[in-house]
Amino acid sequence: MQLSYEPAKGEDAPAIFAFARELIERYETDPDLDLSMALDWTRRKIEKRIGEYTRVLADGTVAAYYRLAPDGERLELDDLYVLPTFRDRGVGTSILRRCLALGKPVYFYVFTGNTRAIALYEREGFRRAEDVSPTRCIMAQDGGLSFGGEGV
Repeated sequence: MQLSYEPAKGEDAPAIFAFARELIERYETDPDLDLSMALDWTRRKIEKRIGEYTRVLADGTVAAYYRLAPDGERLELDDLYVLPTFRDRGVGTSILRRCLALGKPVYFYVFTGNTRAIALYEREGFRRAEDVSPTRCIMAQDGGLSFGGEGV
């Protein structure tokens, strides 16, 4: 399978939002969170920053999306979504390795209930660096980043 990378387009925003919505609805169980507000914020973020997203193609077919955002001396990997038909085929691993090859520390937020994603990240040398809510944590490379909290 040959992967290629290209900038996402406005037409990709609904698909990216659908993936985000699915994860939020599945894993966001914090009773204090206004789900409607969270979804509205997520939609606006994606629409505003669609030019920062990457569309990953596998043999010419859309297989994944992600956003890699500079944050000082590090990079935040945001909204990494692999389409179901391309899971367990190395696409997520390839994206992570591509991001790591840029030579800056990488971190991301992940739902603590998303054990499948956490397992992938741990295989690639990431660890839970800090809990940021009852349902989410920051994962970072081993030996990596300080986020102002005590870590986990």
